[in-house]
Amino acid sequence: MLIKSESFVVDFCKGNIAEFKFCLPGSVNKLSQQTLQDCAKALAELSTRDDVKGLIFTSDKDHFIVGADIYEFLPTFNRPEQELVTWIKEATDVFDAIEDLPFPTLSAINGLALGGGCEWVLATDYRIATPNAKIGLPEVKLGIMPGFGGTVRLPRIIGADNAMTWISTGQENRAPDAFKVGALDAVVEADKLLDAAVKTLQQAIDGKLNWQAKRQLKLEPLKMNRVEQGMSFAMAEGMVMAKTKGHYPAPVMAVKTIKAAANHTRVEAMAIENANFAKLAKTQEAAAQTGIFLADQYIKGVAKKQAKASQLDIQQAAVLGAGIMGGGIAYQSAYKGTPIVMKDIEQGALDLGMGEAASLLGKKVKRGHMKTEKMVATLGKIKPTLNERDLENSDIVVEAVVENPQIKKTVLAELEKQLPKGTILTSNTSTIRIDELATALENPEHFCGMHFFNPVPKMPLVEIIRGEKTSDDTVAAVVDYALKLGKSPIVVNDCPGFFVNRVLFPYFAGFNKLVVEGADFSQIDKVMENVFGWPMGPAYLLDVVGIDTANHCTGVMADGFPTRMTRQDKDPVALLANAKRFGQKNQKGFYQYAPDRKGRLKKSKDPEALALLTQICDDTQPFDKQTIIERCMIPMINEVLLCLQEGIIASPQEADMALIYGIGFPPFRGGVFRYLDQVGLSEFVAMADKYANLGEIYQVSEQTRKWAAEGKVFYQVEGQ
Repeated sequence: MLIKSESFVVDFCKGNIAEFKFCLPGSVNKLSQQTLQDCAKALAELSTRDDVKGLIFTSDKDHFIVGADIYEFLPTFNRPEQELVTWIKEATDVFDAIEDLPFPTLSAINGLALGGGCEWVLATDYRIATPNAKIGLPEVKLGIMPGFGGTVRLPRIIGADNAMTWISTGQENRAPDAFKVGALDAVVEADKLLDAAVKTLQQAIDGKLNWQAKRQLKLEPLKMNRVEQGMSFAMAEGMVMAKTKGHYPAPVMAVKTIKAAANHTRVEAMAIENANFAKLAKTQEAAAQTGIFLADQYIKGVAKKQAKASQLDIQQAAVLGAGIMGGGIAYQSAYKGTPIVMKDIEQGALDLGMGEAASLLGKKVKRGHMKTEKMVATLGKIKPTLNERDLENSDIVVEAVVENPQIKKTVLAELEKQLPKGTILTSNTSTIRIDELATALENPEHFCGMHFFNPVPKMPLVEIIRGEKTSDDTVAAVVDYALKLGKSPIVVNDCPGFFVNRVLFPYFAGFNKLVVEGADFSQIDKVMENVFGWPMGPAYLLDVVGIDTANHCTGVMADGFPTRMTRQDKDPVALLANAKRFGQKNQKGFYQYAPDRKGRLKKSKDPEALALLTQICDDTQPFDKQTIIERCMIPMINEVLLCLQEGIIASPQEADMALIYGIGFPPFRGGVFRYLDQVGLSEFVAMADKYANLGEIYQVSEQTRKWAAEGKVFYQVEGQ
């Protein structure tokens, strides 16, 4: 054995070719600061050995290197910017040392090579991967950019345009796609990976492959003339700004870094990357987005702990109702491997549900992400039926019928009588209290809410609602099933609207008040999208949710919170619902809709909606951007604070991730509680007090006022 550390072993694998095998403790390989220090020493030693003529980097795990250890690196971001520059240069020197070895190098990639793992393989001369491997630089999702040479090497390997797309989107790239653009030199089956690596390196050693030329390309300026650079970088900057709307500095900085380094050698280019990485690491957006990563890890840990306590292994599921939601649940369960019965009372609904599942799977086949055989097998896991007896072998049933408490109670009561005792029943209700629905059941301990978000295949959140009589075993089993579906389950306690919808409807109420006072709803949408950062403004979101659905839910929330969420006398949503303007579902709501060339509904102003609203709204008047933001957001933030104070949601992390995953709260703000930490709780209270006369939804609680006086923050130093 040539070299051994806790993180890797180096030894000859064939002749004078050495294998540098990563074998960190734990289930995955991550780059820690200690690992980088050990690698630096090993690389320095290897560079002086005459008996090593080539070096292959491998992994002893299912993945190559999944990235840097974010928990360890995050506290480093608290250092002064210049110290950060020094620190990141010391790290990048290790990657440069790979590239400066006096013999050819190769990465044999299995599984994931992401972030620092991707930058590691970019530093080698050759890269060979298995078909299931994925490589990418996802740092922008953390509010930062590649810092170990990714912005320097990737453009010189796959071209500036491809590199800017990879880096600015943070996308993971499948091995065949990476091979097409030149990021990989070959794709081989796993059992042939090491042999192919040895053969390639031997050819390089024998002079049959020009490894020095491949390396030299990464040491020199980009091979682009000034005209090509001007067009390429201008287009990339424009596209990134259009997509981020200026809210996400990381992809913008990454493009600017590649542009600034284009005409420099590696040494100069790396210095530019070092400096810009340090600048990004100090931004609020980086703090927010790395905070999201940590919060996501937190909720995953909570869910896994809950699921581990489950006494039931769910082998067979069922969904009652084959509408859009029921069909989506059936697809997701089958796609993730749990067979499911889809029951409805109409054959047409079943045909629609199966058609939707087939369409979703067909798209995967068309994109090359699934083979036809697997598509057929997946569809075979969905059993459409009109027969109630087909439900009898189900371990869990998700009720997804019409949002009406009496109908749901009748359906649930009948199900309980038909199914074996102990079968878990869940309701996909979005607002109706679980405790109310549980009154129809003889064994409410086996019942809870399982609130999916539409469209089910795309939305990561599932709210698991614990009723007063729901047992811990039931919650654990439903969390386990949600994890099997590939979802992020968050357990909340019961109340009207649960957590996400409870805090969403005060936001809508604040919007409605503004519209009635003469605000232009399209201006509100623009401000909330372009300035605050929501993916959709409130009017647009209401159209997507469904005006009739929102109107019904408003009534439910008003009944549940009669003083705080009472229905307004002048209610734009009720007005539009009564005029049968239901939003996108019938192509007219606040806006009118028409399909574009790709069949997607595109919104435009509708004179009929504007004329209708004049019946209850004051004359149009302008509102400044900050007022619009405050008037919409204060009611939501107040309700989020109340939910934490009342124990509806257990932690700031769960609240923030529920809002990000459930309704698209702007990730660059990190969630409501991180946003409050950045604004300052006392400043928020002062802001809310300006609007206290507008009603209870604008009035902060006594607990919030107390927290503000104490200087409470919801998140401490990252990494702790």
